[in-house]
Amino acid sequence: MNSASAELGLIPRRWRPSGVALKRGLLAGIRRVLARRDAINRINVFPVADGDTGSNLAFTLSAVEQALRPLRLGSAGSLLRRAGDEAIDGARGNSGAILAQFLQGLGEYLADQPRLGLAELAAAADYGARQARAAVAEPREGTMLSVIAAFAASLQHDAARGADDLRDCWMRAVTAAREALQRTPEQLAVLRKAGVVDAGALGFVELLEGINDYLQRGRAGLAALDDYRGGEAGVMAETDGADSPHRWCTECVLGADAIERDAVRAALQTLDHSSLVLAGTRTRLRVHVHLDEPQRLYDLLAKFGNVGSCKADDMRSQQRATQARTRVAVVVDSAADLPDAALEHLPLHLVPVRLNFGAQDYLDKVSLSPAEFFEELRRNPLPPRTSQPPPGDFRRLFEFLLSHHEEVVYVGLSRAVSGTLQAGESAAARCAGGRIHIVDSRNASCGQGLLALQAAELAQQGLDARTITARLAALVPQTALFAYVRDMSHIVRGGRLPAWTLPLTRRLGLAPIAAVGRDGRLHLRSVLRLRPELPQRFARWVARRLTPAQRRGRLLIGHCDNPTEAAALAAALQAEFGGSLPEIVAMGAAISAHAGPGAVLVSAMPACDAVP
Repeated sequence: MNSASAELGLIPRRWRPSGVALKRGLLAGIRRVLARRDAINRINVFPVADGDTGSNLAFTLSAVEQALRPLRLGSAGSLLRRAGDEAIDGARGNSGAILAQFLQGLGEYLADQPRLGLAELAAAADYGARQARAAVAEPREGTMLSVIAAFAASLQHDAARGADDLRDCWMRAVTAAREALQRTPEQLAVLRKAGVVDAGALGFVELLEGINDYLQRGRAGLAALDDYRGGEAGVMAETDGADSPHRWCTECVLGADAIERDAVRAALQTLDHSSLVLAGTRTRLRVHVHLDEPQRLYDLLAKFGNVGSCKADDMRSQQRATQARTRVAVVVDSAADLPDAALEHLPLHLVPVRLNFGAQDYLDKVSLSPAEFFEELRRNPLPPRTSQPPPGDFRRLFEFLLSHHEEVVYVGLSRAVSGTLQAGESAAARCAGGRIHIVDSRNASCGQGLLALQAAELAQQGLDARTITARLAALVPQTALFAYVRDMSHIVRGGRLPAWTLPLTRRLGLAPIAAVGRDGRLHLRSVLRLRPELPQRFARWVARRLTPAQRRGRLLIGHCDNPTEAAALAAALQAEFGGSLPEIVAMGAAISAHAGPGAVLVSAMPACDAVP
């Protein structure tokens, strides 16, 4: 390289990159995918038109970027091996898992190769392409697999004819991949009907194009793209609205000393599933599959090793988001209890709280329903423990929704009782600036649920995020929650009420009444005798403490495996206030783990137009 080229950071001919140089190229490619994620989301119609392929690829590659950026690995092979490992751990979605397996194959083949020449890269790309195809249970042409194969074949062709200029050969391979991308509608009817190319294949080409930009322009290629800000112009692909045969896009990582992939694949055939991808190594396997019961997957895989990094995305909800025309999407964590129909018909999306019984992990309201939680509570001698969703769960959902909506409003569990809201704030800080709005409900369960419902209804009316959050700010201090608790042991163990209340209430046969205060914490307010007329007496106690605006507003009743008393409470409140019978919901594990069996609560919120 001459002095002028060195000063400009240009790439010489007959270049054999080391780990440091290869890292720069990968970072340039990753930045390009991040910048194009919205456009990729908008053309996502295969295997499911859930509009999240760009977000999944961005999330997968972000994990690689975060791991590689601080590294100073001199070996190109070591760097690619690390990239593959990180991609397997961070992979999201069908395309993310396929890309992760390709990167893992590159790293596995190159091992500790210090520098890359064309021959080594061509052989590694061929190996990675075969690994990626083998990872997919039912490989289809017209997908990322076809484009990866075309890219690898071009490199092999140049290596076989003795070419030695890696820059020129890479450019020809990118051209081959781009041409294969344009052929994808010819290979898949669903793409041809929608008038788009395959979204995952486009993401792979964008990655190659970003690396190519670095190869051709040197360091200037690293600064070619602005940081992602979202809102990229584009048109959503038109589809026929066909649903996936299954609801949940489910993933986890299986770890063991030696994983027999064929045995895992055979075991998975006992499940009703689709879109199976097994990506990884003999010790760590990323499992991606579409099915209707996520917990069955986790339970089955537990026979083969340790199961972690569990997630499940509701593809029906994602499909509704891609078709929605609202400016704002609303997010709520599963500590909120609300009618199932709200999630089906409103621009409302759920992030599940995590919980466990010993080593067994669950996703609240996703892999464990309220009824299943109480079955496990009766069966398992270990107490349940809840934990806030990791910021990555929020970030993945936020970034997906921002591809299809202008703004997001997150209505979170009270900051005073959990770190869940802070996890959402942390994720929001890493997304597009100013487009995510956080509301501390200073409430939980049905109180938080009523606020989330109001936000989603306002979004459906076309209001913007600032107006919605302003309306909620007025409603938060006027949203009441009262509950009576039959089994105090759970709520005392969780630290929500003082320990002295447990022996006292048991000895005297009392049901404590708790209420959420203006500080967002639960406070002991009164007690009632544990008698058959408890729901009716509780209704009268609540009625005396509600304002006229709350009485005329919306009521929501929740119960912990106690539908009979919840129904009695609803009837008693209807008798007190008139109007329609209040709606009843079964409370999820995020709250039931602390409230305990038998607890019943009611939340009341004034009508939005009744609040100044």
